[in-house]
Amino acid sequence: MHIALKCFATLSRFTPPEAEAFAIEPGETVADLVKRLGIPPADLKLVFINGAHVEPDAKLADGDRVGLFPAVGGG
Repeated sequence: MHIALKCFATLSRFTPPEAEAFAIEPGETVADLVKRLGIPPADLKLVFINGAHVEPDAKLADGDRVGLFPAVGGG
């Protein structure tokens, strides 16, 4: 099973080389993925799967497009 993974802004440094076809295990959640990538949970603010906002306990499926976003400020 594979997902397309995109880490945005300050999380981009955690993007693995194989992000376009990142291997996942059946039943893996976003929280599992974040841990595997070494992203501190406190640094993660928003998660999208296939364009829909989800919580970190959401399960991943083959072919999902996953976006991970940090808290951002500006103004």
